[in-house]
Amino acid sequence: MNQGFKACISSPEGSHSAPLNELILFEDEHLLVANKPAGWNTHAPAPYAGEGLYDWLRHREPRWAGLAIIHRLDKETSGVIVFSKTALANRSLTHQFTERAVRKTYVLLTDKPVSSRQSTVVSTLKKVGDHYASQPFRAGAERAETRFHVASSQAGQTRLSAEPLTGRTHQIRVHAASSGFPVLGDTLYGGSPAPRVCLHAASIEFQHPASGNLVKFEAGCDFSANTRGQFRMAVIDINETNAYRLIHGAADGSPGWYVDRLGAFLLSQSDTDLTASQMATLREIQTKLGIRGAYHKVLTRHVRQSKTPDVSPVLVLGEEAPDEFLIRENGLNFLLSFREGYSVGLFLDQRDNRRRFITGHVAAGFPLFQNPTQECEVLNTFAYTCGFSVCAARSGAQVTSLDLSPKYLEWGRRNFTLNDLDPAGHDFIYGDTFDWLKRFAKKKRLFDAVILDPPTFSQSREYGVFRVERDYGRLVASALNVLRPGGTLLASTNAAKIDPENFVRTVSEAVSTSGRKIGQKHYVPQPPDFPITRSEPGYLKTLWLRIE
Repeated sequence: MNQGFKACISSPEGSHSAPLNELILFEDEHLLVANKPAGWNTHAPAPYAGEGLYDWLRHREPRWAGLAIIHRLDKETSGVIVFSKTALANRSLTHQFTERAVRKTYVLLTDKPVSSRQSTVVSTLKKVGDHYASQPFRAGAERAETRFHVASSQAGQTRLSAEPLTGRTHQIRVHAASSGFPVLGDTLYGGSPAPRVCLHAASIEFQHPASGNLVKFEAGCDFSANTRGQFRMAVIDINETNAYRLIHGAADGSPGWYVDRLGAFLLSQSDTDLTASQMATLREIQTKLGIRGAYHKVLTRHVRQSKTPDVSPVLVLGEEAPDEFLIRENGLNFLLSFREGYSVGLFLDQRDNRRRFITGHVAAGFPLFQNPTQECEVLNTFAYTCGFSVCAARSGAQVTSLDLSPKYLEWGRRNFTLNDLDPAGHDFIYGDTFDWLKRFAKKKRLFDAVILDPPTFSQSREYGVFRVERDYGRLVASALNVLRPGGTLLASTNAAKIDPENFVRTVSEAVSTSGRKIGQKHYVPQPPDFPITRSEPGYLKTLWLRIE
């Protein structure tokens, strides 16, 4: 069984190299071809839902800003998907799909008996509730046609190839079900339950929009592989990053349980002690990834009333971590520790936002700085261990890190040094954010970017209690007083009680009330390795704004 992927091209088309080796099959001036993991929408299903593959790619690299969707794959279907990068490619591929000149081949697995080695289904598909039904084809109706061919059979399962001659929604799934062999895992159409819908877009063949040469792209599939693991490896460049989420609650079939890889160690988190099954899962991960040790932290709502040792993670497997250890994220090094209480030193769900400071690219058509050739000044409030600051400094900005904890600011200085950045060339200020925003405004000091990522709750002697739900608008208004016209505001919160619509409204109203205008806006949910589900909605909300 071929479990890898390849691009078969009749003549070279000038491909670009891509760092996401498990995700990008091919790229040139006109095309981007990806191997979509199962469980990822082609595009976001709603404005504040998790990003789809298209959204995530389009906003990741400046050269991908012009991506256009040519065809789609269902969320649970994996495999080859093609995006256009130019108007020429868009016109050419749209024409080829319309004329049915594109040849696509899928593979599927079923545990039902298949009576014929080859068959062709022709029908009309009609929407019935949340699914489609196959009805006899009549003249004048939309035609749906699929050819099936048995590839192999073993252990009560049959693998078939399917060639859709038309491109209707759910076409292969409906035709397989109506033929008596529903796709394994496709319970919507009568398939037996399985960890995934066992349907994969194996290949696509068409004429290259620029050269006219016939090109074919292929991706193999192992339906028995860990789908969630494949998904994460598709969005994490393991050459640059070794800290990411492995298990995210209900989205990974483990409600209330979260596991992060932190370099050579694991951090498990839940409301209770680990179960025997969870320990077995940690051992399996340890063996597969070569993990040295695993820690577990019992989540509590009473962090501030607890002593540091009581809320620090506890070793449950393998060897003990040193007092401090290194992880790598987006090519940069950061110090972490399991001995500093509730937080270990870096919030992994901000990885993609930190990367935006490294690349200087917020989203399609939205550069971080209006004039990146000049040295820019960045203010990082609630800086914690200065993760955002390190990334901004790496891009060449002069950074001011502001936090209420001198201990964390010293931690931040060491993070600077770890990445060959001289802390002496940047400012580290101990104090209350509101107080210093007031001081900066009085001195008419302006910044090109301001980062607002406050804790849900904090308290200072002078300004009292800060609660995100109540005080975020006031924080934004204060930050605008020190943001240069044309500057960028990063407004983020992990307060689960605030829904995205209210958060965006709060920030936008604060801008308007302050007499400023929003020139550009880009909303970002939590990254793909922190999937959003109905049972566990997204908690992290980030709004990037260009403020005039």
